[in-house]
Amino acid sequence: MQRRFLDYLIITLKGIAMGAADVVPGVSGGTIALISGIYEELLESIDNVKLSALKIWKEKGFKAAWMSINGNFLLALFSGIAVSILSLAKLIKWLLHNEPILLWSFFFGLVLASILYIAKQIKSWSLKVIIAIIATSALSYYITLAEPFASPDSPFYLLFCGFIAIIAMILPGVSGAFILLILGAYQIAIDTINNLRDGLFNGDMSLFKDALLKFLLLAVGAVIGIKVFSKALNWMFKHKKNLTLAILTGFMVGSLNKIWPWKEVLKTRVNSVGEFVTLLDRSVLPTSYEGDNQMLMAIIFMVIGFASILILESLGSNKNKV
Repeated sequence: MQRRFLDYLIITLKGIAMGAADVVPGVSGGTIALISGIYEELLESIDNVKLSALKIWKEKGFKAAWMSINGNFLLALFSGIAVSILSLAKLIKWLLHNEPILLWSFFFGLVLASILYIAKQIKSWSLKVIIAIIATSALSYYITLAEPFASPDSPFYLLFCGFIAIIAMILPGVSGAFILLILGAYQIAIDTINNLRDGLFNGDMSLFKDALLKFLLLAVGAVIGIKVFSKALNWMFKHKKNLTLAILTGFMVGSLNKIWPWKEVLKTRVNSVGEFVTLLDRSVLPTSYEGDNQMLMAIIFMVIGFASILILESLGSNKNKV
């Protein structure tokens, strides 16, 4: 597929959107990839990254090996994801602490529109499809009620967290950040990204080295996870697409509970810097929310989130050109 510079720029922008979604618990970068029309190409490209590419490099040169793994596409997309995560981690952390209702309202609208979009892709409705949606909705909802457990400092645990989180991140409707939250590693992941950037720019090598070690552990786990799972998911999309879409729809429906903007805090904990953060909460009606429910602004941000999906869907409709 011949692509121009503008095409790769659009792919990078989609990567930025994926990265922004992956930073927030409750929203999946895989969902953004699916609705923007690059999901199946992403899975196939990741699946093509294997040792046989080295053989092609040896026999036909670097350019042939690069083309065999769709390297330009992956570079453009993952550059966007990296830029987004590195630049937005601090902003998202600030918004989660200072404007949680408006942030969650935006993502609630985004995920709600995503559910409608993905369900629309199901070509044949059957009892099996309906059961799959109901079962995965219930499972996803149950996961949102789970209480995060404390985050161990073990390197092997960070490897495991990276492995599990990346699987969720590429699976539409399942938030990798939320899985990290349940595993008790979300704060570590956000702090690692912020410390990596701050240590590098401020010349604090001690902070940078510590953050780099944790980042590499998470990254190695993520690389293993994405290679193991992308092949299975790629097969499912090619051979059981309707059922796969039904499962993804169900996961997204159940996840709405997690990103409902109005919460009642049930338990808190003290994080590594001595701040009180939410450990467990539950969804409540806006009228039952203690404090300013920001109803009007929340609705506006839900509409903005919903409209964002329409824009991404419009970009995705040109996926054969991009």
